[in-house]
Amino acid sequence: MAAVTSSRPYHIIIFGASGFTGQFVVEEVARCAAEGPGGSSLKWAVAGRSRPRLEEVLKQAAGRLSMPELKTDIEIIVADVSIEESLAIMCQQGLVILNCVGPYRFYGEPVVKACIENGAHYIDICGEPQFLERMQLEYHTKALDRGVYVIGSCGFDSIPADLGILYTQRQFRGTLTAVESFLNISSGPEGSSGHAATWQAAVHGFADSKSLRQLRKKLGHKPLPVVGAKIRKRSFVFFSKEIEQYAIPFMGSDPSVVKRTQRFLHEEEQQSPVQYSAYVGIGGLLSVVKLFCGGLIFWFMVKFSLGRKLLTTFPSLFSFGLFTKSGPTIKQIEDTCFSMILFGEGYSEGTDPTQGRPNAKICTQVLGAEPGYVATVSAMVQAAVTLLNEVHSLPRRGGVYTPGAAFYKTSLIDRLHNHSIKFSVRGYQ
Repeated sequence: MAAVTSSRPYHIIIFGASGFTGQFVVEEVARCAAEGPGGSSLKWAVAGRSRPRLEEVLKQAAGRLSMPELKTDIEIIVADVSIEESLAIMCQQGLVILNCVGPYRFYGEPVVKACIENGAHYIDICGEPQFLERMQLEYHTKALDRGVYVIGSCGFDSIPADLGILYTQRQFRGTLTAVESFLNISSGPEGSSGHAATWQAAVHGFADSKSLRQLRKKLGHKPLPVVGAKIRKRSFVFFSKEIEQYAIPFMGSDPSVVKRTQRFLHEEEQQSPVQYSAYVGIGGLLSVVKLFCGGLIFWFMVKFSLGRKLLTTFPSLFSFGLFTKSGPTIKQIEDTCFSMILFGEGYSEGTDPTQGRPNAKICTQVLGAEPGYVATVSAMVQAAVTLLNEVHSLPRRGGVYTPGAAFYKTSLIDRLHNHSIKFSVRGYQ
């Protein structure tokens, strides 16, 4: 795995490098270039539809990082999701493809397919459960047969939650049975925002939620066994004493990804599955009112094609400025960070989880820099570096996996701890 040959000259190829997130991935790979397999330097390239735009991205990265060599030493590969042959040529040149082209429901499958057919491992930062679960249904066996790893959701969706649960399990002395996570995003005076592509993915995901239910029927999974006390259900909006603000269920892919990881660990490693609920803090009463009004408009408009068109054409208007076509400013990114607090309960060592109420609790936290374009790109790149360095610690020599299922026997948590995402124990009782 460590060898880069003349037929496959690159460890990493960043596909979609000229996109908003892709530009940050380019800079992060450049910063981490010394972390290649066996202590070697990473050999990497950028790929996308437009050579001039890719050249501009490398020029900007060279200036921002004071690395003038990026303008001349990094290869550019022209590839387009609509041209199968171009994807094949790209995938034949790299060991790992970092796919930054979203929304994945529209543009992801051709890249997954090309990676499997041409023997390149695939990593993305998708937060779309329908795409992630459909790739598992349709491509797991094919990837397994070809010895290719397809690992989705390796960004803020959903590495902090998925690996946060694994970290909490390892710190818990006994049988961990349930975890509730509370996400809080803090920003500076200019606030925080995301790029319109994320908003677009959310619009189409909510509009097509019926397809996700049908997909899960096709997967045909039996419910995971409930060990210990069943996790309590919360109201849609509630005041959380844990984080001292109002909270709602987290609408991202975290619950889906965590459940898939827990299913894998239960079936493959005979581990006791952890029940999981994810929440996000929204602030005070005024935020609740804004959420209620905005949510009603959103739910109504996603049902109709015209409504979806308006939502995606005017993201800033309908998201109250949370998503914009220009994305966040550098100042907004620098001033924003996240914390995810995980409250776990279970049974201490020597206690039978089938008897009585849980008798032990743990609180852990995952802290990180700005989630969308710092923590996400750091997580994606470290996932790739871990795959390159520790491929023999990954399961089954191929297949479609969540981050937790793919990396549970690797040093990824330790690597992340040194790169923008830190895991720690806050309390134990």
